[in-house]
Amino acid sequence: MAGAGRRRVVFFPFPFLGHFNPVLRLAGALHARGLAVTVFHTEQRVPDPADYPADYRFVSLPVEVPPELAASEDIARMGMAMNDAAEAPFRDRLAALLAEEEAEDGGVLCVITDVVWYSAQAVARELGVPALGIMTASAAIFRVYMAYQTLIDKAYLPVQDARKDDPVEELPPYLVKDLLRHDTSKLEDFAELLRHTVAGARQSSGLVINTLGAIEAANLERIREDLSVPVFAVAPLHKLAPSAKSSSLGETQADRGCLGWLDTQEPGSVLYVSFGSLAAMDPHEFVELAWGLALSKRPFVWVVRPKLIRGFESGELPDGLGEELRGRGVIVSWAPQEEVLAHPAVGAFFTHSGWNSTVEAIAEGVPMICHPLHGDQYGNARYVADVWRVGVEVDGSHRLERGSIKAAIGRMMESGEGREIGERMKALKMAAEDGIGERGSSHTHLSDLVALIKSF
Repeated sequence: MAGAGRRRVVFFPFPFLGHFNPVLRLAGALHARGLAVTVFHTEQRVPDPADYPADYRFVSLPVEVPPELAASEDIARMGMAMNDAAEAPFRDRLAALLAEEEAEDGGVLCVITDVVWYSAQAVARELGVPALGIMTASAAIFRVYMAYQTLIDKAYLPVQDARKDDPVEELPPYLVKDLLRHDTSKLEDFAELLRHTVAGARQSSGLVINTLGAIEAANLERIREDLSVPVFAVAPLHKLAPSAKSSSLGETQADRGCLGWLDTQEPGSVLYVSFGSLAAMDPHEFVELAWGLALSKRPFVWVVRPKLIRGFESGELPDGLGEELRGRGVIVSWAPQEEVLAHPAVGAFFTHSGWNSTVEAIAEGVPMICHPLHGDQYGNARYVADVWRVGVEVDGSHRLERGSIKAAIGRMMESGEGREIGERMKALKMAAEDGIGERGSSHTHLSDLVALIKSF
């Protein structure tokens, strides 16, 4: 069997795309450094083996949750239900793999799961296999995880209008309105999910974080001090690992035709607009965004993916907007984002401030216009706009309006402020490039991680 005799690492990504991709990127980076890879996955997101090296092994786990919960946006209850449902099948599959690998004179060195899979980490430890977690969001957000009950006890949460602009003294630079939350979940449920997640990390053999030391050195050090386990910052992972052969969102393949269109545009002239794989907006906001793009008179690539608009499978422009936008931009259902951001024609990124998008923009030196919608995106936007100062924010506490969208695009792409932001972003890009160099922090952390794994 291909890969027999090689020391193996088992990966278990969480099935949301923003979680799934960084874990598979880490798998690619470790595989390139001599480790065999097995990927456990749920049936909610099934990787295509054709997109990965031939010696990868893929193992499906039946993780069933009630259909009404699966259809809801209750992130907290969904996460805990999936952990409960995954525990037994994960144990069965891992035990079988351990027996098989022993017979083949190979061996499973460790299990690396998304930190949210706390039940799988506990099972691995029970079976005598070292378990590490990977935090696919920022180090700053993991510190929010760690402090979550304190934030509730001190009445920062739930967010109250009267206090939303107050600083969070325990977690600068956050304001209360920036704190991680999902309004579709009960606060106590979310706190319980995070309590289990942090407890799992404390018992782990190490924590991998999808971030750069150049932008989060202080947060990383605080986590190391608090957890007392090895912590590795290894972003940007897409620069440290081979690319998958395809870029897709479920059954929606990336439209590579937009790259040819970008080739016809002036350097730095195009606005790239994408709100990630999961976030949804109201129909009103969709229309306002379209009009904001029209009024800006800027060329654009706009990702209008399935289910971007609440209650609609696809997005259609209202009467009049098609004429306004025709010839000025390209609308696609999904885009090869890393390649789009790397294209010299792209001058700014209108984003929901998901962490993967933020890291990819920094890696390519593209300033951001931020409109956070939920979860960790509020905090990410705070860092982008006020700490690193490599972007501007369209106020996430109000609905998008065409005038504010036009104004934000103008600030970023037509003003002295925008040029200054662009210069700071160039410096941050250089720091990211230095980090993945042979003596850089991300490269060193990845090497240290490989050394730890091989020591098990």
